[in-house]
Amino acid sequence: MQTINSQVIIVNAEGLIVGRMASIVAKKLLSGDKVIIVNAEKAVLSGKKKSRVAEAKEFLEVGSPGRGPLHYRQPDRILRKTVRGMLPFKQPKGKVAYRRLKVFIGVPEEFKGKSLATFEEAQAAKLRGPYFTLGELAKEIGWASE
Repeated sequence: MQTINSQVIIVNAEGLIVGRMASIVAKKLLSGDKVIIVNAEKAVLSGKKKSRVAEAKEFLEVGSPGRGPLHYRQPDRILRKTVRGMLPFKQPKGKVAYRRLKVFIGVPEEFKGKSLATFEEAQAAKLRGPYFTLGELAKEIGWASE
């Protein structure tokens, strides 16, 4: 079910609030666009770092290692799963939309020099309280970056 006006949108996640960006990306995926997110580790989570890290570590203990649910520690995987949560993933249209999403840490060579989109309504500059990056959270919960 490919729409006629489908386009490729390359989003720079640097300085964007994770949840707000994910909801916008989910809408674009459902409308038929392909979305590529770069700089996933520079996306922003709002709230106090200590409490958000404690919450994430507690979440890692849920489930069994053999059966799941799988808990990702890489920022690109965390961001991808966040977008998945905003899609009707158990329906065919949600699965098809999810396949149109790609998320990268940093900017891969093939996207350097291309115009990167950003979402004005998801800027972290609007936040009044404390915030930190997805990369910082990932390091705290056990991501061993290259």
